[in-house]
Amino acid sequence: MTRIDFHTNVPDKIAYACRLVRKAYAARNRIVLLADDEQQRAELDGALWSFSGVDFLPHVAAGDALAAETPIVLTASDDDALPHTDLLVNLSRRTPAHFARFQRVIEVVSSEEQDAAAGRRRYVSYKQQDYQPTHFVANKS
Repeated sequence: MTRIDFHTNVPDKIAYACRLVRKAYAARNRIVLLADDEQQRAELDGALWSFSGVDFLPHVAAGDALAAETPIVLTASDDDALPHTDLLVNLSRRTPAHFARFQRVIEVVSSEEQDAAAGRRRYVSYKQQDYQPTHFVANKS
C-alpha cells in the first residue's frame, strides 16, 4: 500500500520541494513532481536548476523523450504517462489520479488558507480510502 505523508505549514512550496527532491534523489529514488499548473511546473524547473551550487538534480518534463531515463520528472497533468513509481511529490491542490501506483506520496501543503483547506480535503479523501497518512508540520520547533 502507498505510504502517504503530509507536510503542512510549508512557507515556500517550491523551495521545500527542492529540498525534498535533493534528499530523495540522494537516496536513489526516482521522483515525479506534480505541479498545480504549467506556471508552477516552470517555477519548479527553474528552481531545481538554481537550487544549489553543489547539487545537480537532473530533471525533465513528463513529455520529454528522456523522461524514462531521467530520475526527476516534472508534470502539471495527471494524464501524462509517468515513468516512475518510487515517489510522487504533490504540490497541486488536487488528489493525484494515479497516486496508488507510487510507493510513496508526499503532499506539500502551504500555510495559505485555500491550500490548507485543499490539503485537509485530500487528507480526508485518503482516509476514506483506508490509507493512513502521516502528518509532519514544517518549521515546528
